[in-house]
Amino acid sequence: MPRELAIMECTVCHRRNYTTTRNKKNQPQRLELLKYCPHDRKRTPHKEVK
Repeated sequence: MPRELAIMECTVCHRRNYTTTRNKKNQPQRLELLKYCPHDRKRTPHKEVK
């Protein structure tokens, strides 16, 4: 299957808050999205971790 599970980690508090899926063929690099962090109570950049 080309889609795989991606775990998102907050770059500020380093907690793993979200999971999403991504297509490995169309997006070979790691994801980086602005998501809401409930621990920081604001939108922060979240990066995909292995």
